[in-house]
Amino acid sequence: MAQDHQRFWLWAGVRAPEGLDAKEWYILDAELRATDKGRFITLRPGAPRLPDSDVWLVVRTDTLDWPANGADLLAGRADRWRAVGSRVVGIQLDFDARTRRLGDYASFLADFRRALPARYKLSITGLMDWSAHGDPAALNRLKGIVDEVVIQTYQGRETIPGYELYFDRMKNFPIPFKVGLVEDGRWVEPPGLAREANFRGYVVFLVNRR
Repeated sequence: MAQDHQRFWLWAGVRAPEGLDAKEWYILDAELRATDKGRFITLRPGAPRLPDSDVWLVVRTDTLDWPANGADLLAGRADRWRAVGSRVVGIQLDFDARTRRLGDYASFLADFRRALPARYKLSITGLMDWSAHGDPAALNRLKGIVDEVVIQTYQGRETIPGYELYFDRMKNFPIPFKVGLVEDGRWVEPPGLAREANFRGYVVFLVNRR
C-alpha cells in the first residue's frame, strides 16, 4: 500500500520501506507533553537531509500549555533542517483536539500562526469527528489560520471502522485537507471524496509492521 502513495509520516525509530516515490514527508522531530513542564523533548538526534521532497517538521503534543517562544523554537529547528539541505515547507502540530474544544484550539492556533515566521506554513492533524460534530464556526475560524488539516482515519495501527459514515458528513469541508491512512490498513475510498474541492490527497503513517 505504501508504494501506491507519495506522502508519508515518519516517526522516530520507523524505517521507510524501499522503493517509495516520496514527494512529501511529515517527520516527527519532538513532543511536548503536559508532564514536560513546557519543554520540548527532541526525538530525532540529527537533522534529516531530504532535498528532493517537501518536508514538514512535526511536533506531537497533548497540551496547549506551550512556552511563549514555542513558535520561534520550532522555526529555529526547521531552519537547521533547511541548512543541511532539506526542503522544509512548514510545521505540523499533531494534537487530538476534542471536538467540543475546537474553539479553544482555534484560539491557540491563531496565536501560534502570528508568532510563526511567514516562511513556514502551518499544518495540523484532525479527527474525523470534527466533520460530524464540530462547531461550524470554529472550523471556519481554522480556515483563516491553518494551511491544511490532515484527517486521521486510524487509531494505533488499525483503520477506524465505519470511517465511510464520517466522510459522508465531510462534504464541503472548508479547509484544504488530506486524509491520513495507516500503512497496510483497510481503506476503500469513499464515493465523492476525490471530487471534494479541498481534498489534497493522502498521507500514509508508516509503522513497520512485522
